[in-house]
Amino acid sequence: MALQKCGLNLNRASKELQPHGSIEFPCAGYSSHHTERTEEIIPWHWHEEIEIISIEQGQMMLKTPLTSFFLSEGELAVINSNILHYAEAASECTLHSLVFSPTLITGNSDSAFAKKYIRPLLSCNSFSGYQIDSADRQMVSDWFNRAFEAHTNDRCGFEFTVRENLSHICFYLFEKFEPQIDTKSPLLNQANIRIRKMLDYIHQNFSDNISLEDISGAADISERECLRCFKKTLQISPIQYLLKYRVMKGAEMLLADPASSISETATYCGFDSPSNFTKIFKRFYSCTPRQYRNINSSSSFA
Repeated sequence: MALQKCGLNLNRASKELQPHGSIEFPCAGYSSHHTERTEEIIPWHWHEEIEIISIEQGQMMLKTPLTSFFLSEGELAVINSNILHYAEAASECTLHSLVFSPTLITGNSDSAFAKKYIRPLLSCNSFSGYQIDSADRQMVSDWFNRAFEAHTNDRCGFEFTVRENLSHICFYLFEKFEPQIDTKSPLLNQANIRIRKMLDYIHQNFSDNISLEDISGAADISERECLRCFKKTLQISPIQYLLKYRVMKGAEMLLADPASSISETATYCGFDSPSNFTKIFKRFYSCTPRQYRNINSSSSFA
């Protein structure tokens, strides 16, 4: 099966809409190269599938609510189903990833695989993301590489090889987290839910004049708790995140609608003036909106 194009299509709640694989075989493979440029950051998003990431070259910072991993060449991490996550290259990196539905392993919700292993693992509050231990890295890397290569080569029967090796990884994770599966720890779920609610509000209302009170109200928490939640989880304040999101939406509009003026783009993104939009845009992209449009329009025709 050919590698899919690595690009995020998110709804306003940051849920990824892009299908990973197909109904017949719900697994997709990705290979991508990232730099520290703003447009190459993998923004906060979530999906119902499990994701396994392997760093082929360079380094990357991977984050979930309450957890951060610094991954170097040869290291792997796993993101649980329905967990917000974000990634950015430390200078630059190349990664391989497999994103797959739990049903690829379980077959159906009544199977022993689902009831005894996968469902308890997915519902484990301690498992948002996991960086593979150095002692186990070679073993898990071998499983991942066999699955990734089989998926990429698309030879007859590759589905069996992919499922077998991903099953090994899932059972490995189950054994790692089994002692914590029955532990009641709602903190992770609470943080994940709160952040998703507030990001959802920002993404739906970024064009409007929204305040810290509005953002915190979306999750029914105080402004002080909102600030703490953003700082602890995203390492950025709510207003800084709002500005960054507005600028990223502006960058998208500049390329998607070449006929739009800088003033129209600024208004669409919630800025009070084109000059303020340009000032904030330059802070993130190291160039003006006009220069950004010209550079990227030229490169698209090169």
